[in-house]
Amino acid sequence: MAMEGTRIERLIKEALPDAEVLIVGLAGDGDHYAAKVRSRAFWGKSRVQQHQMVYAALKGEMGGALHALALETSAPC
Repeated sequence: MAMEGTRIERLIKEALPDAEVLIVGLAGDGDHYAAKVRSRAFWGKSRVQQHQMVYAALKGEMGGALHALALETSAPC
């Protein structure tokens, strides 16, 4: 079952309202995406913690409807 990039973006923005989110489909199959996410909520967090926050925002869709997500996260300067 595929997942639309717009749904990924919406879920992330629901959890991180200030986030700048860019979603790119990698294989055209709705299962493989890359995401760049920038949020003030990431300040002071390790890269692992930032990624955990994004995965939590996806509400269990990782490994189900969403097979692969290459993440790049950052906090604004």
